[in-house]
Amino acid sequence: MTIYDKDQLLTDWRQRALDFEREIGKAVVGLEQAIRSIAIGVFSRGHIMLEGDVGVGKTTLLRAVARGLGGAYERIEGTIDLMPADLIYHTYINEQGRPQVDPGPILKHGEWLSVFFFNEVNRARPQVHSLLLRVMAERSVTAFNREYHFPYLQIFADRNRVEREETFEIPSAARDRFLMELHIAAPEEPELQNELMFNPRFHDVDRLIETVRESVVPYREIADIAPVIQTQVRASEALQAYALDLWAATRKPGDYGIRIEGVDMSQLILAGASPRGMSMMMRAARVHAWLEGRTHLLPEDVLGVFRETIAHRIFLAPVYELRRETILRELMDGILRHVAAP
Repeated sequence: MTIYDKDQLLTDWRQRALDFEREIGKAVVGLEQAIRSIAIGVFSRGHIMLEGDVGVGKTTLLRAVARGLGGAYERIEGTIDLMPADLIYHTYINEQGRPQVDPGPILKHGEWLSVFFFNEVNRARPQVHSLLLRVMAERSVTAFNREYHFPYLQIFADRNRVEREETFEIPSAARDRFLMELHIAAPEEPELQNELMFNPRFHDVDRLIETVRESVVPYREIADIAPVIQTQVRASEALQAYALDLWAATRKPGDYGIRIEGVDMSQLILAGASPRGMSMMMRAARVHAWLEGRTHLLPEDVLGVFRETIAHRIFLAPVYELRRETILRELMDGILRHVAAP
């Protein structure tokens, strides 16, 4: 394929991606930034963690995403008694009174599964997290003495932030597998709130999802276009040096003059962003640039994905974890303010 062919391919696919965003926007309101982040995640081939209060539209958003991609959509609820096998198969007594084993939500559609939503993942036990980690990392699972592969699968998970009883925190290894963590909130604009409350089209979710055009970006083709984006969108040496400084600042923020009131900066960071995390950040930044119509990275492309791809990969000393949300917000602001962009 010539450079011209690749450029034309990227142009054609960019239009598809923008159409995808517009179609998703038919099902939800006030979530433009989340839709853009999900589009970045889709073309980065990364999994996404969602956070938000109950009833803000996370499930509707993901159903719309699944329809826009085509393929199958599955969802499972995290509970304290959920076991790893429940994701793979379920057993029951059939109409003939005999035991029967059927495929669970992960195996049910085979390689046609494109979106898997794990709701309230932190209600599930660590054994379940381990299986989820394998599926995320390898897009495969072993069951019934054979290996099943899901080459097009994208996993979304939601973490309950409100109730702490009978929950299990996601281990660092599992969190690091998520490309992004996105906060989904109800819109604050009065006109959008009025639309959600009083427009009947938002009261029937099934009919609402049907308004989204199906297979706008065919899920089976994304694995082919994603590497082209990564190879064609380039970073200058100055941009690379900037990204490396951002990485160093996640590990030793005090060295960059970052200060947070009431925090001993020398004791704050237990672990900064991982090499995998920074690599994922650059993958997302390249997609951001592509969606903006560029084949070269600018600092704003990195800034556009930095918080979503990096904040959840920074682990604080236990004494500061109770203030994690506030401290991380100030830390992210400080890093972006003190690390000089080219």
